[in-house]
Amino acid sequence: MPVITSSLSEDQQKKLLSLLGHVRIHLLYKASVHGFTALAFHNRCDTQGPTVIVAYNDGGFVFGAYTSQDYAQSGAKVSDEEAFLYSLSAGGSKPLRVAGINRQYAFTDEATGPNYGALVFLHEDVAKIMSKPGENFTFKAAEMHGEDLALTEFEVYRVEGLGDLLAKPWRNIRWTAKRRQQLMKDIRSYNPEIKTVQQARVLLVGPVGAGKSTFFNSVNSVFRGNMTSQAIAGTAGKSVTTQFRTYTIKAGKGGGVVPLILCDTMGLEENAEAGMNIEDLVNVFKGHIKDRYQLNPLTPLQMDSPGFKKQATLSDAIHCVVYVVDTCKVSLLTQEMLDKFADIRKKTNNLGIPQILLMTKVDEACPLVAEDLKNVYRSVYIQRKARELSEFFGIPLSCVLPVKSYSDELELDQSIDILLLTAVEQMLNYTDSFFENQVIEDQEVVDHQDLYRSNDLPVLSEQTKHHV
Repeated sequence: MPVITSSLSEDQQKKLLSLLGHVRIHLLYKASVHGFTALAFHNRCDTQGPTVIVAYNDGGFVFGAYTSQDYAQSGAKVSDEEAFLYSLSAGGSKPLRVAGINRQYAFTDEATGPNYGALVFLHEDVAKIMSKPGENFTFKAAEMHGEDLALTEFEVYRVEGLGDLLAKPWRNIRWTAKRRQQLMKDIRSYNPEIKTVQQARVLLVGPVGAGKSTFFNSVNSVFRGNMTSQAIAGTAGKSVTTQFRTYTIKAGKGGGVVPLILCDTMGLEENAEAGMNIEDLVNVFKGHIKDRYQLNPLTPLQMDSPGFKKQATLSDAIHCVVYVVDTCKVSLLTQEMLDKFADIRKKTNNLGIPQILLMTKVDEACPLVAEDLKNVYRSVYIQRKARELSEFFGIPLSCVLPVKSYSDELELDQSIDILLLTAVEQMLNYTDSFFENQVIEDQEVVDHQDLYRSNDLPVLSEQTKHHV
């Protein structure tokens, strides 16, 4: 599945946002990819709430329409006092904004291309517009589109308000050097209560491009004291990670090993025949897949394959699963992707593995957080996205953790470190919960598998269980 990117330049996006206010825009539809047809438009843009159309022509004009109302193919004439047409003309310093004519409707909600009267987009399912200034909206054609009606590109974006800052943060975080030092000390000194297990094993699972590998590199950088790039990360349309990898973390160059292994996998994709195979994930959960095994989306690992580890112990199994989701793309998660996550959740729950969700790229998702990372728990927008993810995934809000990984930085930053380390601390807390939930019914199981509880923890007999 190709990566679909905006055709807006940085300057054009700034000008467009100046018309829309304090919002974030999400690309829903791109005609050069999805087709210059009304059907393709409605398939991706109906019932999406506020949207903005962005049309491009050879004259260098970028123009379109905003509405706060849904497209729904209702056949009705839709009134919208907030609707407007606009143009970012080639070389123009100030965008043109055209409000609707008083008491006239904004657009006709039909199964055709978007019809704003004065501008009809995707007219007759071709890459062109029909222009009739004076119908619903009044403008000079030369100023709106330079009288060039042919389109080189046509996009539609969902428009989402960012909100302001909360008076009080919805979580309390201590952004101090002392807190950073304490987190690092606690993580380095972590000791699993099961003596046969030396390190917590945490699996990162998420869509292509969500930032799994980048998260590991960032955590590794914090403990190394400098920027690292041990895990391959990138922005390709398909998963950069194609192997199952287990990464250890060292405290400083040549230092001791941190008692945490972060495991990385191929990214998830909507297509059932692409991305990480769900059956392979189950084998990873149980510890049956060896490090550096080459994953195949079409064929899950078989028991007789060279990469299959038959005698897996608790040290090989996954103790905590971490879902990784790009905060910028929460609104664009498709039902197919949510269904895939639901399938993974079901299998993870059946194995009793605790789960956490990381919201990555919070600085890219909210300008207020980009200005100051300490605003992350005061941002109305980030709180809203966290709640949406909690609802989508069916996990408690307390399990949803916003983070920012290192991307373009060359030096470590205390605030970034604290968010990253707080997430790692929670992973270790949840790992402890996994160990505590291991139920041993009799000593023979312990001797046979040689992997569960240490001898100083009580073992419940069947008789004892009936009285608990």
